[in-house]
Formats: sequence, C-alpha cells, structure tokens
Amino acid sequence: MHTILVPQGAEYKAVCRGLSRVTSSQPQVLAIPVGMQPLRQYLEKIPHDQENRVLMMGLCGSLNQRYTVGDIVLYQKCLFQENLQECDRSFTADIHTQIGDHVSFVKGLTSDRVIWSAAEKRDLGKISGADVVDMEGFTALEFFQQIGVSVAILRVVSDDAADDIPNLTSAISPDGSLQVLPLAWQLLCQPIAATRLIRGSLKGLKVLTEITQLLFTDSALRG
Repeated sequence: MHTILVPQGAEYKAVCRGLSRVTSSQPQVLAIPVGMQPLRQYLEKIPHDQENRVLMMGLCGSLNQRYTVGDIVLYQKCLFQENLQECDRSFTADIHTQIGDHVSFVKGLTSDRVIWSAAEKRDLGKISGADVVDMEGFTALEFFQQIGVSVAILRVVSDDAADDIPNLTSAISPDGSLQVLPLAWQLLCQPIAATRLIRGSLKGLKVLTEITQLLFTDSALRG
C-alpha cells in the first residue's frame, strides 16, 4: 500500500484531481500542514503502517537556475541546516522507472520559513549545494526513517531562482494552515511578485495533476 502526503489546499486538490482520472485502485492521500513543526506534530498523531510506502508530493522553489517553473523533480536526499536525510533508493527508483524522462533527480533543502527573495535562493543554493527548497521534506524523511517506513519525494517547481516571490511567512499560521487575509494582503502589497507567484503556481499545479495521473495509471505503485 501507498500513502501520499501533500500540503493542504491547492496542492492537495491538484493531486486528488490527478487520481480522479485513474480508474484503478488508488492510494490514500493525506492533506498535511505547511511547515516543519506543524508536520511533525501532525505525523505524531496519526497511525502508521510499516508496510506502507510514503510518497510526499507538492510544489517547491528552485535554488538552481537549471530548474524552472513546471519542472518535475525527484529527491535523492534532503538537507536541513547541517543534517542530511536520504530518500529510499528502491522506492525512488520505482518512481523514476514509471515516469522516466519527465523527471530530474535533485538534492532538496527544507526551510523552516518561506524563502522568497531571489538573492537568498541563489545564496542558499551555492552554500548548500541543493537544487530546490520546500518546507516539509526533511521532517517527513526524519520521522519515517525512525519508524522504518520508506519515503520518496516528488515535487514540481513553482517559482524559479531568478525572481522574487511575495514573502508569505506571515500568512502561515502556527498550525501550518494558510491564513486568507494575511495572504491577500501580501499579494496586494507586492503585485508584480504576486503575479509571478500565481502564474508559477497555476503551471506547477497543472503539472502536479498530470504527473499524479501518469504515476498511478497502469502503475506498479498503485498497490
């Protein structure tokens, strides 16, 4: 059996849209909170089956100009500060076999806050050697490794390394949910960056739906 973890909101809906187009048996999909601490608290409260394999899906930001909006990336490892976690090699290989040429192998970086400025993205990429950034990957790998569950991470780039996006840190509540009014305010205050974010997110979500459908159509991963 498989379980998909995907951030709540638009990303969760995009994955569910992809699965709705699959006629065979489908994996369990869980909408997770955004951010490292909210995710850990969430994972500690739900039951886990060691026979399950966990696939984390969603959007990410690029730290490397090689990866642009709409690119599909498959993590080999994920970094937080000085700590490194490896994704399950066998599970990752199975996913790569299924989607092949559509995906690039990357090193991920997990951040405990939104990385919004192009300058910081480039600096983080150079210092860490990571290709993309998210807010949950390392936490999931660390948690599930401790209980012997295999994890792979498949994401789609929604903002590139060359441009700023709005600073949405204040729009994320302590429980890992997006707050509508602070989010709207940040978008209004930074209209050019907001337009860029919305366009990138829409493209990324479309690809996320498509890759979910591809991954679980006539796939060995269905079980």
